Amino acid sequence: MPKTVYSALKPTGDLQLGNYIGALNNMVKLQEDYNCIYTVADMHSITVDCVPADLRKRTYDFMALFLAIGLDPEKSILFVQSHVPQHAELAWVLNCFTQYGEARRMTQFKEKSHKNPENVNLGLFAYPTLMAADILLYNADYVPIGKDQKQHLELARTVAERFNNRFSPTFTVPDGIFNKVGAKIQNLLDPTAKMGKTDDNANGVVFLLDDADTVMRKFRRAVTDSDNRIIVAPDKPGISNLITIYSVFSGISVAETEKKFEGVSYAEFKTQVGEAVVNRLAPVRQKYNELIADKAYLNKVMKEGAEKASYIASKTLSKVYRKVGFAQYK
Repeated sequence: MPKTVYSALKPTGDLQLGNYIGALNNMVKLQEDYNCIYTVADMHSITVDCVPADLRKRTYDFMALFLAIGLDPEKSILFVQSHVPQHAELAWVLNCFTQYGEARRMTQFKEKSHKNPENVNLGLFAYPTLMAADILLYNADYVPIGKDQKQHLELARTVAERFNNRFSPTFTVPDGIFNKVGAKIQNLLDPTAKMGKTDDNANGVVFLLDDADTVMRKFRRAVTDSDNRIIVAPDKPGISNLITIYSVFSGISVAETEKKFEGVSYAEFKTQVGEAVVNRLAPVRQKYNELIADKAYLNKVMKEGAEKASYIASKTLSKVYRKVGFAQYK
């Protein structure tokens, strides 16, 4: 039987190049060989301040982009997290099997608490156990993650093992899938900082729905360095970032990219990187525009995906409830 892969994206901010390279592009490839379950993680979104209307809009935007990049509801289960209440139900049980010290050590909780000290809510603190519930509900074998999510996956593994040892084997203990190329894409104007959906420096972020002129403008303004060599090197974060982007969008290796652009000016290189991105994203944007105008179809995909996910999740949750001692009527 094919292994199960679970992945989720949180609809805070607009999807950008880093999401595409680090997650979405690989999600499409994985659905050919695995049982894939992909989620728009709207429940995670409310751990920080957000405008309800924006959250609803982005939930549809994300689902439309999932489909536009090539995720197939016939091959993968695509759904919205809040449409499957078992996520919240299992999260409560897992809260009771997670130690306070384990949750307190989470780096992202510390960072977000420091960044938004006026809104350090319990949901933000318990975010990792909801993430664990997301994964464990479907007995996922693999979870594609970036380095910044490794700590959360480790907690999910710890909680799964603790539950299995206390009762009996219940959850699959998941492993991570880490990208070898493009795991972390940097901001074009500040190559020391990660490109993010909610980045304050948006002029250095290429969003998937940016038009061609905007994409080209952002790449032409990308920060490089005083050297003129197009190579990957620790002291050349800007050029290294652009080489990674070109490699992914052109389909050639980093080494081949370095060889191809040997002796080429930075200005010309940045133009060609921008063109490679524009050419790949143009059909995605066109397909997105068609899908976002068809809310009935998006609702159908969400509903059918939620039904498939609920069927799997309810079986896992029923087993968990029975093991912890909850009485279940028949």
